[in-house]
Amino acid sequence: MRIKRGFKARRRRNRLFRHASGFYSGRGRQFAQAQEAVRHGWAYAYRHRREKKRNLRRLFIVRIGAAVRPHGMSYSRLIHALKLKNVQLDRKILADLAVRDPGGFKAVVDSVR
Repeated sequence: MRIKRGFKARRRRNRLFRHASGFYSGRGRQFAQAQEAVRHGWAYAYRHRREKKRNLRRLFIVRIGAAVRPHGMSYSRLIHALKLKNVQLDRKILADLAVRDPGGFKAVVDSVR
């Protein structure tokens, strides 16, 4: 009589298939393909969680640079002036000010000029 793998194997496969739900074609239905897709997905997710931080910082810098140009300053000069005046605003807050409250951003720029 053949012994089939029972509950434990099914539980292991089903746990993996839960992670693969919504994947295209066999990647969501066939165990070997699903396993590979899920493992790659986890690797990409890990890597991109770190990459997202870099991308957002780049976005903040672009926004601050674009907002500070009309005030006759460059991004690097603004950051340098903020450091000299000991202003504790990070790039995320500065970028948010630049987008949502241009008047407040102008006040920050004028305060370090």
